[in-house]
Amino acid sequence: MAAHTSQFRVYYEDTDAGGIVYHARYLGFAERGRAEALRSLGMEVGALAQQEGIGFVVRRLEAHYHAPLRLDDVLSVETVLLKNTGVRLVLAQKIYNLSRDHQHAVSLTVELGCLDIERMSPVRIPPHYCDCLSALQENVSP
Repeated sequence: MAAHTSQFRVYYEDTDAGGIVYHARYLGFAERGRAEALRSLGMEVGALAQQEGIGFVVRRLEAHYHAPLRLDDVLSVETVLLKNTGVRLVLAQKIYNLSRDHQHAVSLTVELGCLDIERMSPVRIPPHYCDCLSALQENVSP
C-alpha cells in the first residue's frame, strides 16, 4: 500500500472572508487523513482508545504552505509513514488540490506519540499494530 490517500471538499466553514482556506484548517484536513489512513489498516482511533486504552497525540508538526485551497475545491491528503520507533510515529503528509490539476498545496511532517490515555504517559505501540502500520511505510528501493 505505502501511501494512503483520502479525499475531502473545502466547505464554507473552512475558509476566511476571502474564500481561501484558513491556515489552521489544513491541520484538520491532515488529521482526517491520518485517521482515515489508520482506519484503512483496521486501527480506528475510537477503538484504540476504548479497547486498548491508547491514543496518538501530536508531538511535533511542521507545515509548508505552497498554494491556497479555495471554497468548493476537492483536495486529497496523502499519508506515508516515515519512521516507527515503537513509541513514536513520523508521518509525511501532502495535500493536493484536485480541482486545480493536482496542485501541491501543503506539505506536513507530523510526529505522533503513543499515549496511555488513563495515565497520560508514553507507551509502546502494541506489536500487532506496528505490523499493521508497516503497510504505510514508504517503499525504499535498494
